[in-house]
Amino acid sequence: MMIDELSTAGAIPVLEMTLRFAGARQRIIAHNIANLDTPGFRPADASPQAFQKTLREAVDERNARTGGEQGELHWRDTKEIRHAGADGRIELVPQTPSSNILFHDRNNRDLERTMQDLAENVGVYRISADLLRSRYEVLKSAIAERV
Repeated sequence: MMIDELSTAGAIPVLEMTLRFAGARQRIIAHNIANLDTPGFRPADASPQAFQKTLREAVDERNARTGGEQGELHWRDTKEIRHAGADGRIELVPQTPSSNILFHDRNNRDLERTMQDLAENVGVYRISADLLRSRYEVLKSAIAERV
């Protein structure tokens, strides 16, 4: 019981969910890059804004339920983000953005935007991983009774 309370305290659940989203989105972006020159290919993506809204609603619900200091995040499935298992995995159902230009080979691509999405997503992943690592180091030090 005590370990569950420690592992769901503060920002840990938020950072874990952010890491899961960024990892799943990275696979989608990599698929888009791999098929950039494939005729008829339509790149897809999961909206970071939709994820942020889902995360915000889950945090608000946790705050109302527990006062915000601890507790698991209970989030609702959306058209793009779904629960993929009891262990907290996230399944993304990417949508096709309509803002790109349709080329003569019927490919809907934008290399610059795709690379920007890649860089932003990697940044989110790295920052979340670093923050989560620091939270776990604090817990490790506390458990070991070191300052």
